[in-house]
Amino acid sequence: MIPAAPASMQPQPLSHSTAPARWQALWRDAVRDPRELLTLLGLDGIAAGVSEQAAAQFPLRVPRGFVARMRHGDPHDPLLRQVLPLDEELRPAPGYALDAVGDGLAKAGDGVIRKYRGRALLVATGSCAVHCRYCFRRHFPYAEETAAAAGWRGAVELIAADTDIDEVILSGGDPWSLATPKLAELTDALAALPQLKRLRVHTRLPVVLPERVDAPLLAWLRALPWPVTVVLHANHANEFDAQVDAALAQLRAAGAVLLNQAVLLRGVNDSVQALADLSERGFRAGVLPYYLHQLDRVQGAAHFEIDDDQARALHRALAARLSGYLVPKLVREIAGDPGKRPL
Repeated sequence: MIPAAPASMQPQPLSHSTAPARWQALWRDAVRDPRELLTLLGLDGIAAGVSEQAAAQFPLRVPRGFVARMRHGDPHDPLLRQVLPLDEELRPAPGYALDAVGDGLAKAGDGVIRKYRGRALLVATGSCAVHCRYCFRRHFPYAEETAAAAGWRGAVELIAADTDIDEVILSGGDPWSLATPKLAELTDALAALPQLKRLRVHTRLPVVLPERVDAPLLAWLRALPWPVTVVLHANHANEFDAQVDAALAQLRAAGAVLLNQAVLLRGVNDSVQALADLSERGFRAGVLPYYLHQLDRVQGAAHFEIDDDQARALHRALAARLSGYLVPKLVREIAGDPGKRPL
């Protein structure tokens, strides 16, 4: 599970003011009680399927703005299904592991993962604004494995020592859950490394908490010395609204390239219509489809799985329906592979 981050890693005020930035206040006001979530949606009657044990193992967290995009009174809402802890998570599932993608085997240093040539992934924090029930790092030992520890020193030294690394990927948790000065601390140090050509940020915050895209974050983004790609994570068209659109427009105006990666999830987006709507709605917001991932087989997520034959059939139908640039690559991550495996 994702434990509480140390105080130094939690979202902090961005100035000397005692008042937190708006996104931080909204973060702290997230819904954490499954019963409250169901009450907000008029779904008290389905509480029998909700698991307190699953919620204890992997806590519920969902921003209220994201809850507002869920359909009131619909127990099958695709956004609700992504975050609601259910009894199904506790059922044993052969082939499902704590470390589904081999992060442990690819560890190069504290919070630094080296899976693919030329790239270093930094696990920047264990904090996320939303806890997705299918998260492949839901069991990751964040308390011991964050690259931000000791002012990023170990991570930066490791990258500096390997001139083959030309791209740094910020992941987590969600790297944009860190205060902007903490991000600047890292990128200021990385700017001294001549081999770096690109920075990539994997984040769900502009979708689930668009208020995170504020003036300090945009100023940080504009000042970076490399081309920046922001890889978002949205699984359903209903995750986009006018506020998300505005945040994404600001990111594009600051120079970021926006991509989306989704996970194919039973009961969320396992239809051609849902996948087409996601690609088209994202593109309308300035986001290109990137990957459609088959589910990472992490313990607790088996009830979301779509078998490979069905996944391929959905992908073929999607390709027949949409322009090529709107069709994400269908892939699976296999521990030890030199890249994502096309399906």
